[in-house]
Amino acid sequence: MSDEVVRRVPGEDEAPVDPRPVAQRLGLTPASEVARAGLERAKAAARSKGLRPGSPGTSRRGPEPEQRSGARRDGRDPALVGDALARLAAERGWSTELSVGGVIGRWREVVGDRIADHCVPETFEAGVLVLRADSTSWAVNLGHLRSELLSRLAAELGPDVVQELKVLGPAGPRWTKGPRSVPGRGPRDTYG
Repeated sequence: MSDEVVRRVPGEDEAPVDPRPVAQRLGLTPASEVARAGLERAKAAARSKGLRPGSPGTSRRGPEPEQRSGARRDGRDPALVGDALARLAAERGWSTELSVGGVIGRWREVVGDRIADHCVPETFEAGVLVLRADSTSWAVNLGHLRSELLSRLAAELGPDVVQELKVLGPAGPRWTKGPRSVPGRGPRDTYG
């Protein structure tokens, strides 16, 4: 083994130096094209999520100031009262109750004068319509007409809105007045 050190003299046996940048010499994509391709991929991903890149209101500084006017329809435009109420009833799930209320308001038209003279609707809850007859005999007659009344109500309201019809006879006088009452035997010597 020899401890000989080999020294090179500059300019001797060296290849000429290429003046081009290293990325160009290696055939790499320029940085501007890499950035543009990344931006396009990010925009495509945002569009697939339903976002609109580059539109107002998507800046990092926060939401843009509210636009006060415009030619297109938006949520701030005036709406008809009937349309607003119909949308509210649909959102809150009041459609069934409102349609039943409409039938109760037009009770005489729906069931006819003869039946409407002797019974009135009292309550509607969970598909059960409760009717109050003015006499016991009319309560029995309405019991026999139950299927006909249910078919008329189904024609007005739609199927399965009123599922059951309950007919009550006349109510006796109530001696309790107001929301509070005291338990006990009640009034005596009233008719004495």
